[in-house]
Amino acid sequence: MQKKGKIFIRTFGCIQNTADSERVKAYYWEKGFSETDNWKDSDMVIINTCIVRESAENRAYGLINEVNKWNKRINPLSLRDISLEKGNFKHGVKKIKIIVTGCLAGTAYRDKTGKKLKQLQINFPEVDQFLPIDKISFQIDPLRNSKETALIPISSGCSNFCSFCIVPFARGPEVSRSFEEILKEVDGVIKKGFKKVMLIGQNVNSYGSDLNHSFDDKTSSWVHMGKKRIRSLFHVLLEEVAKKGLENISFVSSNPWDFSDELIDVIAKYANINKLLHLPLQAGDDKILEKMNRGYTAEEYLDLIKKIRAKVKDVRFSTDIIIGFPGEDEEAFNNTVEVCKKANFEIAYLNKYSPRKGTVSAKMYPNDIPQAEKKRRWRVLNELIN
Repeated sequence: MQKKGKIFIRTFGCIQNTADSERVKAYYWEKGFSETDNWKDSDMVIINTCIVRESAENRAYGLINEVNKWNKRINPLSLRDISLEKGNFKHGVKKIKIIVTGCLAGTAYRDKTGKKLKQLQINFPEVDQFLPIDKISFQIDPLRNSKETALIPISSGCSNFCSFCIVPFARGPEVSRSFEEILKEVDGVIKKGFKKVMLIGQNVNSYGSDLNHSFDDKTSSWVHMGKKRIRSLFHVLLEEVAKKGLENISFVSSNPWDFSDELIDVIAKYANINKLLHLPLQAGDDKILEKMNRGYTAEEYLDLIKKIRAKVKDVRFSTDIIIGFPGEDEEAFNNTVEVCKKANFEIAYLNKYSPRKGTVSAKMYPNDIPQAEKKRRWRVLNELIN
């Protein structure tokens, strides 16, 4: 196939975005494009955006602005607009197209009124296309970045609505891929020589709760951490993958309220399931956890850690913590410190709270913790854990 041009892909945010970019790359490869690692040499810059954190969002905006400046410099309206002495003019160089996908585009397209998309187009007239990631089918065989670990999405979206999180608004409610489709992809990567896979989803261990389940069915609903949930099928899927003889199976990101006894038993049973488990805490103070809509208390979280440790040999834990959530006074922060000491995390991904437009916390609570104090608390936890 004759190549149409070169694409450059920049990915911001979570591991789900990384997996999405592998499919985006394959999508354009099938259209006749090749990839370059230098955006200035490309015909098209594809920016896979994250708006979960302000820093990631700002970096995406920065790249859009950088490419736009480059386009203006090499594509002047007339020779009078350029400085030949500075080498700013390249004869015959085409404008680099800018395509934005990921959560920024997703939030706009999920607004049925069309107002958010229109506003986005007004704010960023230099962007040639806002591409919803939903348009890139899971049926596309990804061009994988890693030769060791294959990233395999098992679901997309989230239905939990933690008060700080924009994901349900950017990606929509949780939708599970079919059991057969996932196992087919696992078989495919094994044939290609992969010995490691990572199963990924915004709430990976609630996989299957949207597939033929309801609260009316007593066999499919359960109460865990005081919260009624639709029973997950993740432990069944994980066991099927573990049976396939892979060297290592990992998964992210799991949530405490869907970490069932059945899942713990499967992890304990198979040596090839990675024993470093990512279990987001977010906060160790009950009042803050309630404001976050996390659905568990600090004690319930620690009880779960204890239960897993009792059954799974050599288990270790990583976690996510939000620092400086609205209302987190010194006592609340110290409660988080105490939980971290008891949990004995191996790694903690620490994030200073920033309000995300459209979330409950941004609407209801003032961002009342000074940035300097957030930085101090970040240092305390970083020194304690990392």
